[in-house]
Amino acid sequence: MLRRAETMSRFPGHYDVMVGGAVNVGESYEEAAVRELAEELGVRVPVRFLFKFLCREGIGPIWFGVHEALLSSESLVPDPGEIDWLDWLTVAELREVVDQWCFVPGGREALRRYLESGSASGAGELAAG
Repeated sequence: MLRRAETMSRFPGHYDVMVGGAVNVGESYEEAAVRELAEELGVRVPVRFLFKFLCREGIGPIWFGVHEALLSSESLVPDPGEIDWLDWLTVAELREVVDQWCFVPGGREALRRYLESGSASGAGELAAG
């Protein structure tokens, strides 16, 4: 779980379970997810594609390609320009806070879809490209 920096132009101070951004011209969703993990969390790890959906909330409509990556807390170096706070939550805790905390709308929808898919093992990070 992360809280976006207050200086972000979109959804400042909102909570999210994803790191992500725009897919560059000629870049695949997977390449974008790997790049965004490196930029925002300082890690370069493989990602696994989970699903794609059209998010109509927030700044939508916008396509999300949702990926999963296995990370360890020791290896994370959050970019302070993008992330104010970062911590691990259990799946049960995520289910509890997703509707209580001020979430990025696309992240909330991606988390719900992820949990409903049965992919949630309790270990991993969602990355959207």
